[in-house]
Amino acid sequence: MTPAASTTRTADPRAGQRLTADERRAEIVEAAVKAFAKGGFDGTSTDDIARIAGVSQPYLFRLFGTKRDLFLAAVGRCFDRIGEAFDVAAAQEAALGPDDFPLGMPANAQHYPPVLQSMGHAYKELLRDRTLLHLQLHAFAACGDPEVRGYVRDRFAGLVERVAALSGTDGDALRGFFAEGMLLNVASATEMTAGHPTWALLCDGGSA
Repeated sequence: MTPAASTTRTADPRAGQRLTADERRAEIVEAAVKAFAKGGFDGTSTDDIARIAGVSQPYLFRLFGTKRDLFLAAVGRCFDRIGEAFDVAAAQEAALGPDDFPLGMPANAQHYPPVLQSMGHAYKELLRDRTLLHLQLHAFAACGDPEVRGYVRDRFAGLVERVAALSGTDGDALRGFFAEGMLLNVASATEMTAGHPTWALLCDGGSA
């Protein structure tokens, strides 16, 4: 076997193959996630996304009718990832301790059932992905658009229902879980560390 033949055999098996519309659609959504996470709904052009995805604008619009449709698909992927992480965490249902909370253990977290603690830890791990965090924030920021607002509201409501079903909790525990999640969004976006005095006030009841 010649070196050239060896190189041919080890090449990407998809090389020279045309992707299906569904495969190309998934790639464009991933490109849109990155682009919208950086520029938001208003600050991102479809030309930017088409360039990242390596497709033409006409083809992009053939798969997604409007820029808004593409933005909602990207936001939907964001919610999907959160839900998938919660599913995995709920299946593990392991009780956690202070060392599992990089920013410090929330004051009321120890009162959560183990399954809810596990999902909370999974969410903190997800927030290490700045793209996911920024796209989520841009999704809320774009809620001035009625269609975006309705979609984001429905997806968030679906996430609440999912956590309630997986954890068997409601009321104060469920509200506390999502309140902590929003606090984590702010802390992560502003890079507020465990040593910050504001974080100490919020999590330790004022003790530094």
